Amino acid sequence: MQNMLTIISSALCRITGKNVLLIDLSDCSLVQLEPADPNPIPGLSSPTNPAAAVTRRAALTLCGARVVVSRSFADFTPQATFDIKKCDLHRLEEGPSQKAELTREQGLQYYRTMQTVRRMELKADQLYKQKIIRGFCHLYDGQEACAAGIEAAINPSDHLITAYRAHGYTYTRGVPVKEILAELTGRKGGVAKGKGGSMHMYAPHFYGGNGIVGAQVPLGAGIALACQYQGNNQICVTLYGDGAANQGQLFESFNMAALWKLPCIFICENNKYGMGTSVERASASTDYYKRGDFIPGMRVDGMDVLCVREATKFAADHCRSGKGPIIMELQTYRYHGHSMSDPGVSYRTREEIQEVRSKSDPISVLKERMLSNNMASAEEFKEIDIEIRKEVEDAAQFATSDPEPPLEELCNHIFYNSPPLEVRGTHPWSKLKSTS
Repeated sequence: MQNMLTIISSALCRITGKNVLLIDLSDCSLVQLEPADPNPIPGLSSPTNPAAAVTRRAALTLCGARVVVSRSFADFTPQATFDIKKCDLHRLEEGPSQKAELTREQGLQYYRTMQTVRRMELKADQLYKQKIIRGFCHLYDGQEACAAGIEAAINPSDHLITAYRAHGYTYTRGVPVKEILAELTGRKGGVAKGKGGSMHMYAPHFYGGNGIVGAQVPLGAGIALACQYQGNNQICVTLYGDGAANQGQLFESFNMAALWKLPCIFICENNKYGMGTSVERASASTDYYKRGDFIPGMRVDGMDVLCVREATKFAADHCRSGKGPIIMELQTYRYHGHSMSDPGVSYRTREEIQEVRSKSDPISVLKERMLSNNMASAEEFKEIDIEIRKEVEDAAQFATSDPEPPLEELCNHIFYNSPPLEVRGTHPWSKLKSTS
């Protein structure tokens, strides 16, 4: 019954242009419909929809329910300006604005993006514990504002490469949830056809999660070199974690990028712990935004999607204007352990995790901002949550029922756009033919 109320409430919103909440006051069902009702509700005519037969008249004559909230969408604030945390700067005379404009549509979109990533990661946690997902699996919940804020500030044609905690960026770069979960379960319908798994997902202008710590940083510098060489005004966002920040290959990449003024944003997602080691125990200097020395940098509140968006816009403009690379440190936090094999509470307390959740959760921060400024209603957020939960459940169903890739596809896609070649198969005498 509650599910039906949600569907009808949504339909009434479309009919009346008002935000409507229906409360179930009994166990009564829908009244009998007149067969010749001339006004079907738009969007509810799909044969797969359980409310396919619901009409305007039936929706308005639901037995046992009454309209308790009726607000026009025009009553909501369409746009608001928020004060955001100041960025710490290195070798910059000025930084991003301390004020951020947010439209109602943007806010709802950011909320949907972050909540989808959160639900997707929680479902991955569940599937892993059921031993449906195997191997390495690094979850992103807690850090959603980083992925959502970066994507909101760059163009779809810009490039992005990250480390192995890659599910969130795979989604923000345009890959559906079902293809991500199917890749995690090793199914044919996965984004990398079931062969990449958690750390190796790809999409147009997205060069994946990379399993080798820090190895994506020189690759990102190379992508930025290609952008510069082609003169297409594109940039590359190159992400790494605080655990990779002390690697020599990062500093080699910084040096080359600065020499050649490459359009590259180097972003350190500082979630406070590299595997099970706190940043204070791992780094003599935890000012990661200053690590480029001769490269300008910013330290940003990575738990606020608006802070991340404004800082990334500033950094993207810096790169596109020919000033060369820039470094951003996003101060964020992961709720899960380093990977699924790490319980995450042996080197930090449960109280520490709970404090971050209660005070700085990126989804809650955005939601409270919008509610307190009358930009949306609690009922709207509930409806979005219900839609996302269904999307993730459907994706999980696909990811557990889709077939695994057949053995004969084992050697396909070794090289891109190359002629077929023979590859030794599962034993020395079997040969498999590759295809690109």
